[in-house]
Amino acid sequence: MMDNKMIVEDSLAKYEEDGAVKGVSFLGRLPYYRGLGLSMIEDIAVAIDGEAIAREDIRFHVRGATYTLKQMETVYDDRWNFGEKATIIALKDGGFGPGPHKLEFTVRMRVSYLPFVPTTKDTKELALAA
Repeated sequence: MMDNKMIVEDSLAKYEEDGAVKGVSFLGRLPYYRGLGLSMIEDIAVAIDGEAIAREDIRFHVRGATYTLKQMETVYDDRWNFGEKATIIALKDGGFGPGPHKLEFTVRMRVSYLPFVPTTKDTKELALAA
């Protein structure tokens, strides 16, 4: 139901560290009608133009804190709130070239009252500025 709202339009940007392009970032929303503790986010997957970004090369940034997905497994004192735009960082040395890119964003979450682990995906074409 909220899968088409996961990727925030026009949010794809170069991600830089120390003046060097290290990948891309975009804004993402939690596809769940309530917020969740970060430890309840089972996984986040990102693919750009069909190229899957390795799990260890994805970062999650919210309210001034940045986490690896491994770190998120034990974060019990921070949340991803409903409607909140988190920055998702996909690391790749040199980044991606300017222009349109097909972005796939998948979130797998643990919800206590569900007998399965929901996985929700959004795909959009976003332009990366030069």
